[in-house]
This record gives sequence, structure tokens and C-alpha cells, in this order.
Amino acid sequence: MKLFSMPVFSCFLIFNFVPYLLSGDESVSIKLEIERALGRGVKWINSEQNSSSGQWGEADYPALTALALRSTMGHPDSAVVKKYADQQAKGFSFILSKVQSDGGIYGKGLASYNTAICMMAMIQSKDPKYNDIIKSARRFLINQQSDFDRKGERDNVFDGGVGYGSRWAHSDLSNTHLAMEALYYAKKSFKPEEGDELGLDWDAAISFVSKCQNLSATNKEKWVSQDDEDKGGFVYFPGSSMAGEKKRKDGSVALRSYGSMSYAGLLSFIYAEMEQGDPRLKAVRTWLNKNYSISENPGMGQQGLYYYYHTMSKALSLSGIEKLVDKNGKSRDWRKELAFEMLNNQDPKGFWINENGRWWERDPVLVTSYALLTLERIYYSL
Repeated sequence: MKLFSMPVFSCFLIFNFVPYLLSGDESVSIKLEIERALGRGVKWINSEQNSSSGQWGEADYPALTALALRSTMGHPDSAVVKKYADQQAKGFSFILSKVQSDGGIYGKGLASYNTAICMMAMIQSKDPKYNDIIKSARRFLINQQSDFDRKGERDNVFDGGVGYGSRWAHSDLSNTHLAMEALYYAKKSFKPEEGDELGLDWDAAISFVSKCQNLSATNKEKWVSQDDEDKGGFVYFPGSSMAGEKKRKDGSVALRSYGSMSYAGLLSFIYAEMEQGDPRLKAVRTWLNKNYSISENPGMGQQGLYYYYHTMSKALSLSGIEKLVDKNGKSRDWRKELAFEMLNNQDPKGFWINENGRWWERDPVLVTSYALLTLERIYYSL
């Protein structure tokens, strides 16, 4: 039995979600509030576009432009999307200017990250004129999958994963799940061409993802924590957690799990279409229930908060999870609570910002894109 009752692909691109069992009045009320916030946010973010170049944010990082484009294209009102058609055309033209001879879409570094997010914007547009660009970017991302020993034995902990590229040679869970996302939707969008044997090694990708999970039953790395507070959660890459480490009685080090990477781990399992009964899937869902929070990125506080919201809304909506049960046994309606958190944090001018600047979250363009994409996920799941 698969994890999902309907194709993830249709959920994302067509927003054909099965309605959840909420009261009609409550659902309508929340959706109306979200629509208003989305309208203000989309208006603000389009006012931030560089009118001459078509970019948002720094020119070396076209992912910022791709995220802004996706946040506009995802607005539920087609009239609003159409209103910004000229801005979208300029934005895509800017992205096309960053297409490299190797098929990647990037400027100065972070090649895998930028390529994956730009691919997602092009796939979401459904415009056939980008098909060849998407296919080339797909080949580029597949070639970024690590195989250090070239023996297929996966004896290096980084084998199967994807890193930033360039001078960041090792794999990490953030880049790996973003690459898996783009390649999953590309796989659903395009039939394999004759003679094209190039494809992501999904088993190797999940092998790497599993080596980022605090689960001793399936991960034998020495750093894996035996504590219940970490069990099932994820770290950034094998041997490193942004949430820090803890000393065992014998002096060895265990790594702490944290929220955003645990949702990235769940998303990786989603894109790999993992069976529902897999213990790795069950374990991360248990951790996410016990560590439910919309006030912080569990284990990280305010660091990476909007990235956390974005991964959270994607993972829970795609897997059809309506409610979580927190550590106190209380049922939590994550969509309602997260929606209100986002609504309360929107600036009257329409943008969002994180006062904690870790991972670029003092950049209102980046954070507003995350926020809009999060609210759009919630909106369509209602």
C-alpha cells in the first residue's frame, strides 16, 4: 500500500485536494482571510521585482526569482495571476538568462539548489516552451547525485545524496530533498525518451536520507541518538546537526534532531513513494507529532522559521495529514493554527520577515515567498 490515496503530482500542480472534514463556515472563513493575505502579499512581492532585469533579489541566485514566481502563480484567483503576467514573463526571461551550458540554472554557486527551484517554477507554469530547459536541468540534477566510490556499494555516507555543488562537495538533506522534489515532478511531467537511460537512483537517494535519520534500527552511524526526544527525527547531513550535539556518558557525541530537516526527511519519503508501513516513515511522523510547533522551528528556535513553515505545509498537505497529536496528547489542527500564525505575522504592507537572519531570513523577498507558498498550501488543502 502506498503512502498516498491520490497522486502527489495532481495535488501539487492541479491542486486537486480531497476536501478535509471541516465545518463549512470555518473553512470558508479561513479561506477568505487567506485570500486577503495572499492578495496583499502577491501585490507587495511583485512591487519588489527589478523592472529592467526581471529578477527578484540577488542576480546570482535565480532561485529567489523562481520562488517569487511560484508564489504568484499559486494564487487561487486566476484573474490575479493574469494581472501579473508581464512580471512573470520578465521573471522567466531572467531565469532563462541563467541557464548554463551544463544544463544547470544558476549564477554564482549553489548550483543544485538554484536549479531545483527554478525547475519547479518552470514545471508549475505548464508552459511547453520550457520543456527542453527542464529536461536539461533534470540531467544536470541527476548528475549531481553523489557516488564517491563509483562502485554502487554506498559505502560512503554521502553516496546517493545531493549537495550544493561547486566547492560544497558533500551531500546534505536540504539539497537532496529539493532535488528529489524537482525530479519527482519532472518524472511525472515527461515520459522517458527512447534511449534515455539517465535517471535518479532513488534507492541510493533514500539510503542517504536514511543516514540522516536518528533511528538506530535502520541507521548504524555512531552519532545516532538513543534518546526518545531525538528518535525518528533528522539532521542536516550524516555527522552534522544544526541543532547541535549532546555528550553521552562514555564521552561520545550524539546529534539532535530538528524540525525543518525532519519535514525535509518526510518529503523525501513522499517523493520516493515509500510504503506506508515503513518504520522510517512511521518514526519521523511520530517525532513530528511529539515536536509539533508553529511558534518555532523545533530544535532551532527562530532560525529558519519560514523555511520550516514551507516544508511543514508541503509535507503535511501532500501526505493528507489533517491533525497532529502533540507531546501532551492534544489534537492540533495544524492548518488552522499555522494559517493564523502567518496572518498575524504579515506586515500591513503585505510582506513577511524573520527577525532572526539565519539562512537569509532577514530578506523579505525570500521570506514572503515562503509565506505565500505556505498559505497557498493551506488554502488548497481546505
